[in-house]
Amino acid sequence: MTTVTLTEFRNHASGMFTRVENGETLVVLRHGRPIAEVSPVEREAESRTSWKKPALRLTAKGAALSSAILEDRSV
Repeated sequence: MTTVTLTEFRNHASGMFTRVENGETLVVLRHGRPIAEVSPVEREAESRTSWKKPALRLTAKGAALSSAILEDRSV
């Protein structure tokens, strides 16, 4: 874990984010006190987002609903 000042982080943000992309965690300091921790995104967390996956196609066994309705109407 590397510490950087807020001014350094602001002035070199692009390079700091490159370091984070490469797996490094940065702690940002303001007046010597930690105010933020910038770390890479966990890949496991990305794979757990089920709403991004296609929905399962549901199928029912037996006659189609439209067939059942037409049959019921003819009776």
